[in-house]
Amino acid sequence: MEQGSGARSLRGPPEPDTTIVTVRLKPDTSYAIVKNSRETREILDKLEAQHPDADTELHYTTPFELLVATILSAQSTDARVNLVTPALFKRYPDARALANARLPELEKQILSTGFYRAKSRSLVGMATALAEKHGGEVPASMDALVELPGVGRKTANVVLGHALGVPGLPVDRHVLRVANRIGIAESDDPVVVEQQLCAAMPMDRWTRTSDTLILHGRRICRPRPLCDQCAVRDDCDYFEHVISRVRDGKAPKVKRSLAKKKKKTRGSPTVRKARR
Repeated sequence: MEQGSGARSLRGPPEPDTTIVTVRLKPDTSYAIVKNSRETREILDKLEAQHPDADTELHYTTPFELLVATILSAQSTDARVNLVTPALFKRYPDARALANARLPELEKQILSTGFYRAKSRSLVGMATALAEKHGGEVPASMDALVELPGVGRKTANVVLGHALGVPGLPVDRHVLRVANRIGIAESDDPVVVEQQLCAAMPMDRWTRTSDTLILHGRRICRPRPLCDQCAVRDDCDYFEHVISRVRDGKAPKVKRSLAKKKKKTRGSPTVRKARR
């Protein structure tokens, strides 16, 4: 959620040929008030009931495999990563094997996940550090994990919470969007949102909270949200102050712009541009 005293973008990236609605809110009419712990827990109860299968969608059998898969998932999809990792894990079953990988060969294996050159260097660097400093094992410590090449706080929390039994609350773009929209957090900074959610939720629910918000963001609270399918619509600040007001025609100063299709005219040299 963007902050500032000017216009606030209250919808996700526009799709082609759609009406874009921008609602301008004065600073003193902002609804950005974070809900208290009791309200946040009640909201997560409802979301967990709606998404009882919430869990990481990356396939793994060891902490090392999950660490590799999570690094590969940056700017990619879990489904794409899951297509690549079976052969990758067979070729490099542990940190020592991956540390000895030849970059050109590794790049070919992970090519489809995107940013394969940077990811290859991160994977080999991470594996080398594990072999040299941690006996080839993945450390169960945030401080130790974030010192590994290619490992940030989000990746560390994924591995800690899912593979090492250490409570962690990963914050990705879905968690940022959903938590800010509902009003259970208020920040563009993933670390701040992590702190706010951790303060509101019991430690043993941290990982589950992240999984649930991620899945809700993928299935329901997308950039163009499916509010009619949301279990917490009545608790959601975004729905109350934006969606419902737009539907009721009560939104203040609504600016509309329509993305128009460019039609190819007979005899005209203009060529219709592909929609992005």
